[in-house]
Amino acid sequence: MSKRKKLVIIGAGFAGLQLARRLKGTDYDITLIDQFNFHQFQPLFYQVATARLEPSSVSFPLRKVFQGAEHVHVRVTKLERIDRLTNMVRTADGDFAYDYLVIATGCTNNFFGNKNFEKYSFTMKSTNEAITLRNRILLSFEDALSAGPDEIAEIMTIVITGGGPTGVELAGALAEMKKYVLPRDYPDMDFSRLKICLVEGGPTTLGVMSDAAQNKSQQYLKDLGVELMLNTLAEDYDGHTLTLKNGTKIKTRTLIWAAGIKGNVPDGIPDETVVKGGRIKTDEYNLMLGSNNIFVLGDVAYMETIAYPKGHPQLANVAVNQAKNLAKNFKKLLNGKTMTPFKYKSPGTMATIGKHKAVVDLPSFSFQGRLAWFTWMFLHLMLILSVRNKFFIFLNWAISYFTNDTTLRLILLPTRKEKETAKPA
Repeated sequence: MSKRKKLVIIGAGFAGLQLARRLKGTDYDITLIDQFNFHQFQPLFYQVATARLEPSSVSFPLRKVFQGAEHVHVRVTKLERIDRLTNMVRTADGDFAYDYLVIATGCTNNFFGNKNFEKYSFTMKSTNEAITLRNRILLSFEDALSAGPDEIAEIMTIVITGGGPTGVELAGALAEMKKYVLPRDYPDMDFSRLKICLVEGGPTTLGVMSDAAQNKSQQYLKDLGVELMLNTLAEDYDGHTLTLKNGTKIKTRTLIWAAGIKGNVPDGIPDETVVKGGRIKTDEYNLMLGSNNIFVLGDVAYMETIAYPKGHPQLANVAVNQAKNLAKNFKKLLNGKTMTPFKYKSPGTMATIGKHKAVVDLPSFSFQGRLAWFTWMFLHLMLILSVRNKFFIFLNWAISYFTNDTTLRLILLPTRKEKETAKPA
């Protein structure tokens, strides 16, 4: 047998996992590297944070996916750098040689250089972060039971920065929690004092969607009692007081950052290939410019085309389709065939704000309301990796639909042993 080509994939998100799954039965020796041993379904992190879903429902063990796949090796470690001269990936647990390298490291939060936002705000870029936010939200209500009049305002104020899909969906979920769940959990508290504020720098929410979707999303949020602050920029935060650019100060202990993202560019990638927003330039085959064996997929990839002159949107559907196309091209490389360029046709975008409240933009038309909400639920359920996870998510959604409640409001803080045994981030 001829020697297998070594393919190293960095990142087990939508793109990296899709590529590895489609190539696991081919003549490549595949190493899949990620800092977690599970795949994470990021679009539903906000439901973990608001106690609608268990973390295990949106996570799936990587080794389970590749059971019996002799030539797929999962490695859980932290990436240190890429050595392009020697074709090596340096990690905290050793080095991995490659013939082909695929960077699918996704994106992280963009705090625009503000260290205080990075230090004090809460984010949702991993299952662990979603659990941390859930703990913070639930603990806030416990603290409010014994808080004095000087503390209650900042405890009972939750601020979300960023009016994109993440911010809008999270604000809607918290507003429904305030309306239906919390008064039953805490009958001796007055939840009219709970303020949910959404701060957006632009003139509208869901800026990338249609005017109809933007207007409807704002109407839904206002109907749910969310305080919208449009054309408003956050300036600084000290853990207790959020200062806005217009001079307004908001007392809050819970600031949730959803205001921007940037690509996770590994060390070792030349600066000239990285564009604003931390994305790596590629050609139409997802091949990094200036390289003949490094490919880039998903949120961290920047590919200019006639249809997308400023790069493709950073969406899961783009990442999945890029991975599918690259998998076909890797198979063609084995047979000495010409690769096929990536072409993307958007199937549409959507966001949900609450029960029977969602917006959907398709290429030819838009719709909102109950049908949009069921469409959103069905499509997200179909994207979940395993039958088990689909079942438990559907079960939780069904219970919530009929009762306007869930039973998942558990405060699970790490023990001393868990902190000691965890690897440093």
